[in-house]
Amino acid sequence: MTKKRAVRILITFAVLGFALAWLFARGRETALTTHDEPAPVASLDEETATETVVGELVVDFRDDEPHDQIAQLGRQLGVEFRPASSQVDVDEIYTVESGEPEQLLATLRTLPDVEAADFEFIYRIPEDSLTFDDEEGLPARDGDELDKGFPNDPKYKYQWHLEQIHAKQTWKAAQGDGVIVAVIDTGVAKVPDLAQTEIVPGYNFVNNTADATDDHGHGTHVAGTIAQSTNNGIGVAGVAFHAKIMPIKVLSARGSGSVSGIAEGIRWAADHGAKVINMSLGGPMASSVLSKAVKYAHDKGVTVVCAAGNDGRGKVSYPAAYPHAVAVAATQFDESTTFYSNWGKEIDVAAPGGNTRVDQNNDGMKDGVLQNTIVPGNISQNDYLLFMGTSMAAPHVAGVAALIVGSGVTDPDAVEKVLKDSARPPLGDKSKITTGKDNRYGAGIIDAAAAVKKAKLDVGVFPLGAALLGAGLLLMRLRRGGRLAAGLGLGGAVALVIGSGGLFFLPSMGAMSFLSQGLPAWDLAFGAGAHGNPIFYSALIPVVATLLLYSKKGLRGTLAGLALGFGAHLALQAFFRTTDVQFIPNALDSLWLGANAVVSFLVGYAILRK
Repeated sequence: MTKKRAVRILITFAVLGFALAWLFARGRETALTTHDEPAPVASLDEETATETVVGELVVDFRDDEPHDQIAQLGRQLGVEFRPASSQVDVDEIYTVESGEPEQLLATLRTLPDVEAADFEFIYRIPEDSLTFDDEEGLPARDGDELDKGFPNDPKYKYQWHLEQIHAKQTWKAAQGDGVIVAVIDTGVAKVPDLAQTEIVPGYNFVNNTADATDDHGHGTHVAGTIAQSTNNGIGVAGVAFHAKIMPIKVLSARGSGSVSGIAEGIRWAADHGAKVINMSLGGPMASSVLSKAVKYAHDKGVTVVCAAGNDGRGKVSYPAAYPHAVAVAATQFDESTTFYSNWGKEIDVAAPGGNTRVDQNNDGMKDGVLQNTIVPGNISQNDYLLFMGTSMAAPHVAGVAALIVGSGVTDPDAVEKVLKDSARPPLGDKSKITTGKDNRYGAGIIDAAAAVKKAKLDVGVFPLGAALLGAGLLLMRLRRGGRLAAGLGLGGAVALVIGSGGLFFLPSMGAMSFLSQGLPAWDLAFGAGAHGNPIFYSALIPVVATLLLYSKKGLRGTLAGLALGFGAHLALQAFFRTTDVQFIPNALDSLWLGANAVVSFLVGYAILRK
């Protein structure tokens, strides 16, 4: 083959690769555009007025808007824009008071420097989440014997809710290692059964301090469901107990907080490494400012999980109803949705929320969600309390999302897809979910074991299968044409496996994270926040390895296997989009992955061909 012909083939492969990646990106952007509807705009009617700070608005300016220009705008409008918190230099969120808020709001929404503006709504803990059970009927409260199995937490046997989502069947494969989950709530207190759970620095947007300690009990209970210290010989278990908790306090000791504080909390969490956000809070009114904050987190690669609300009506609360939020309904022990759970077309999945009015499993204890938290009304004490609500359902989903992220699926749309594709219908009545979407269950009840299995298929089995198929076809074609310079050999076969899917059947935790993933995903060993590094998710590694080692003939088969394995991994990522590539705009992720897949394949082809 002449040099000119080789160049033409290279250009053809590159163009095809770019075109394919562009089509993937285009299709993805179209899908996102149809989902990304603007949040409804509220007017100051009687219902709205009861949910607002009277006469106050929240304004989200462009992130690069100079403070002096904001002050100058205030003087022109005859008002004073006040920073919502000390984080204003980052998020540019301000509040402003006016005697005519509707008129000012209409004006602000026309200004090019204002990205979003709305009334300063008050969101709250869903009402029934405040109901907890501390009855004397809690069996053997101080005398539970240590369980000799796994987990050995003595009160785990009362956590029917973890059994309902098949959490125990998941823990040998994934435990959420290194995934940061932000709990945007009343804060988190370091109760005894969170002693082995890593709590990373958060922020308090109620008091504008770095101390985000819980002064209510709700946030700590939510954090316990996500990552309660597990197999530690005391208390209870959590869904993703090797995940890290980031406490973001946006709700006061009374369980309420402003839209401005919640919006800032979302952005702060997304900017400081959270990969999953849980919001067990809400309100009936939509806010463009909060909707924009949820989208901001989503676009930074964060999965946002929200409680659907406890009004027992067919209207999903906000922020659960916002685009890019995973809305969670609540089930009880018999897997029916609870009397309090909201429903509607926005419901994505269902999870255990509990019902402290019944004891359907006859274990001598009401069927709430059991976790260790501080006692509401007496926060100097902690206990194992039964709460109920969609507030309790959401953290089950956030925990499973952490398991999925820790398994290598980090793009928030891909995480949501895994949650939905692996969800199951309620026991005894599979007819409840016939089309994959039900107004009460969404796609179904989450299944942690099925979700992790699905994630491993996407990031392990499929890339490995594609690598084996692609390498086999290439070798066969070159051999038939008499153009095969060198086979893969044992070293090449091993490199093909390592570069594509790894030993996917191994647990995705600890040191085994290296072996259980394809080499591009080895950055997971540095934490889920490091996943998707463009150095790993590119052709750089096989290209550099080839440039350095090609002169050693004995290694050429290994280099070819590595390049082909990388190419398969990147190509499948471009197709499934399971990983959010850092520093690359979301719209260009597939283009980046597809182009680098083509380069990797061409490197492998060049090594093998005479």
